[in-house]
Amino acid sequence: MRGRLPRPPLPRQAPPDIAARILLLRDDLMVLNKPAGLPVHRGPRGGASLEDWLEPLRMGKRHLPQPAHRLDTDTAGCLVLGRTKPALATLGAAFAGGRAHKTYWAVVRGAPTEDAGLIDRPLRKVSTRAAGWRMEVHPEGQRAVTRFRVLGRGDGVTWLELRPETGRTHQLRVHCAAMGWPILGDPLYGQAASGGLHLLARAIRLDIDPPAEAEAPVPDAMTAALSAISGAPARPKS
Repeated sequence: MRGRLPRPPLPRQAPPDIAARILLLRDDLMVLNKPAGLPVHRGPRGGASLEDWLEPLRMGKRHLPQPAHRLDTDTAGCLVLGRTKPALATLGAAFAGGRAHKTYWAVVRGAPTEDAGLIDRPLRKVSTRAAGWRMEVHPEGQRAVTRFRVLGRGDGVTWLELRPETGRTHQLRVHCAAMGWPILGDPLYGQAASGGLHLLARAIRLDIDPPAEAEAPVPDAMTAALSAISGAPARPKS
């Protein structure tokens, strides 16, 4: 089944317990556990976005915190925000210079034949009036590299650790689909499923001064999928 399954609308107003979503708080930055379904930036169609939630995250600072990188709307987990203009510049340099190390967890349909490997397939953006835009593997695209490691195997599904070495749009989703194991619940490159996209920005490590790192808990929908995979605990350590 292609296309999105209905998703409950997220409120424009930040939840009263938004502070509980802060995984790391420093004077210069914070790492937020972004919920799946929340766009980082306000889109042309309206609806809630992280921009609507920034005021309560100001927490005494002169300026609103600002995202230092992208995270897909349907991806949950670690999102880094700069709390000052100098911090945003430092974070921007870290992400551009390969000093921001991201680890993702995914549940995919199918299984790699190897327990670990490297996906090196260039990506480009394509768009049609009928289907809109998407990314595709193409020799004329930009270089895109992802390392993967199998963490557990189940009946028709696999639990993967993914480490992108480049930051192309939808990189992990397209790479997994191109390898023959699309991410569970991916309506664009695979099939929609209840529980949404089973992709988590699990951890982030920033090689800045001082270094920073954070880890996001596993969403309930993904926990349910992992519980059926050999080697995965019923509730993965958060």
